[in-house]
Amino acid sequence: MIIQQLSIFLENRSGRLTELTETLAAENVNLSAMSVADTAEYGIVRAVVSDPEKARKVLKEKGFGVSLTDVLCLSTPNTPGSLARALRILSDAEVSVEYLYAFSMGEKSLVVIRTDDILKGIRVFEEHEMELMKASELYKI
Repeated sequence: MIIQQLSIFLENRSGRLTELTETLAAENVNLSAMSVADTAEYGIVRAVVSDPEKARKVLKEKGFGVSLTDVLCLSTPNTPGSLARALRILSDAEVSVEYLYAFSMGEKSLVVIRTDDILKGIRVFEEHEMELMKASELYKI
């Protein structure tokens, strides 16, 4: 249930995100999900890809600052309150959310979550019969 996510630091300059995506495309690595946050000097790209280890290696070779981070991916109904219910489960278990990003596809929403205790987060979601995506499923999206 643990998903490997790329965390990539990019300089804030024109074309750098394009270089990143073109590098992955040239290696036939698919982007399943991506989030970009910025500061004055750099951006942080968080991405779920089809082959995290290959992507990390290739990006390092091309001079990108990149690391792998463990996250989980929750599948919820694409309905009002679904995310609130999931976050309540984590809060009640005293699991802190460091960040998350989400996307919806039809009747389902997928929520990529980084917690302060990934194994506890997985355990409490399973105890509440919440649907977690397997890495092999998410990497194919």
